[in-house]
Amino acid sequence: MKKILTIFTALALSFITLNASSLDEIQKRGIVKIGVFGDKLPFGYIDSDGKNAGYDIELAKRIAKELFGDESKVEYLLVDPATRVEFLNANKVDIILANFTKTKERERVVDFASPYMKVSIGVVSKESNPIKSVDDLKGKTLLINKGTTSDLYFTKNKPDAKILKFDQIAETLAAMLDGRGDALAHDNVFLFAWAKNNPGHVVAIEALGNEDVIAPAVKKGNKELLNWLNELIAKLESEKFFAAAYDKTIRPVYGDDINPASVLIEK
Repeated sequence: MKKILTIFTALALSFITLNASSLDEIQKRGIVKIGVFGDKLPFGYIDSDGKNAGYDIELAKRIAKELFGDESKVEYLLVDPATRVEFLNANKVDIILANFTKTKERERVVDFASPYMKVSIGVVSKESNPIKSVDDLKGKTLLINKGTTSDLYFTKNKPDAKILKFDQIAETLAAMLDGRGDALAHDNVFLFAWAKNNPGHVVAIEALGNEDVIAPAVKKGNKELLNWLNELIAKLESEKFFAAAYDKTIRPVYGDDINPASVLIEK
């Protein structure tokens, strides 16, 4: 029985790999398909000109430039936290660059390349009634997005609070602004920016759980594309690409209040 299961697993992984776009297929296609956020400033969002912009987008453009010599050879597909794995498995995208935190659970279903950013779970609340600890959530309403590390964390570590879950980030933020929630849990690097753009809010819990990393993801078994991404990220680190991308996209939002070392991975 174990032998049959082993053979079945090997066949399944081979099928997955064959159906994921190889590096050669992407280059022949002439465009790389990348899943990104459209509502997560300053990482992946739609700017005032209707164009994709942000820290993740800078990396996406560089990937296209390395592949085709032209940073515009990207097809951006907007994803939500809960649809990132689905888009990879359905071959809708070649790569996910959507603040995808690397976790053991996710490593079972996708392959992560080398990380390019640090992250922890943060909790934002009203300055007039700040939530400074998980204990402060007692009797409160906590807003989270489905499929996020915040969702995983609070599913395992259930607070004495009502939890409202949403698919889209914009829905969760709207619920916070219109008073449906007392606090909102999400990636701290995103909440720092959101709180600065929405006066009256504060990230009073700056980090919950372990510090994690954010990395590009490819379909499980797509080793060729994975290895290529790992080599590219090593090259970009040596060029200080990520520091330059931070200065271009994140610093204008954070200002000097946040230390870049809390976001950037420096080797």
